[in-house]
Amino acid sequence: MTLLALPQALFAQAPGKAWRIGWLINIRRPDSDAHFTNAFARGMRELGYVEGKTVVIERPYSHGVAQNLPGMAAALVQLNVDVLVSGSSLPTAAAQKATTTISIVFLADGNPVGNGFVASLARPGGNVTGISIQTSDTAGKQPQLLREWFPKLARVAFLVNTPVDKNRSTPPRPRR
Repeated sequence: MTLLALPQALFAQAPGKAWRIGWLINIRRPDSDAHFTNAFARGMRELGYVEGKTVVIERPYSHGVAQNLPGMAAALVQLNVDVLVSGSSLPTAAAQKATTTISIVFLADGNPVGNGFVASLARPGGNVTGISIQTSDTAGKQPQLLREWFPKLARVAFLVNTPVDKNRSTPPRPRR
C-alpha cells in the first residue's frame, strides 16, 4: 500500500524526453518495411507515443546485405538508443554482439533458445526478449486442435516452407 502513496510524478516520463528506438532490420530498400514500420508507429500512437515528439526511431538500412548488420548495430549502440528492435535472427545476433546493456526486442524468431538469444522461453534472462514463432514443438498438435474446433471438417491442407532439395529436378508431390 505504500507504493500507492508515492507521487505519480516519480513514475512519469521526464518532460521533453523522447525515447530512442534503434530499428535493426535486414531489408533491401528503405520503403520495403513500410507495413512493419506503419503498424509499429500505429501501435506506439495507441500507447501515447508520437514519432518525432515522444519517440524517435533510428532506421539504418542494410540494403539487404547481412554483413552490414554488425556495423549498423554498433552505430545504434553509439547513438545510445533506449531499446533495439530487431526483425529476425541475423539482426538479433548483430545486436546481441553489440551490447549487453541495451534491451533488445526481436519481432520474430523461429528458435530463440537454439540461436542463443534467450536462456529459455519462460525465463529469457539477459537483455534479449521477443516473439518466438517456434512451431516445430506444436506442429503435431495442430490437426488435433482443428478437429476440436471444426468437428465436421473433412479435408485440410497445410502449406509449409521446407528446405529445397537442390538435387531434385521436380518439386515433391503433396501428400494425401
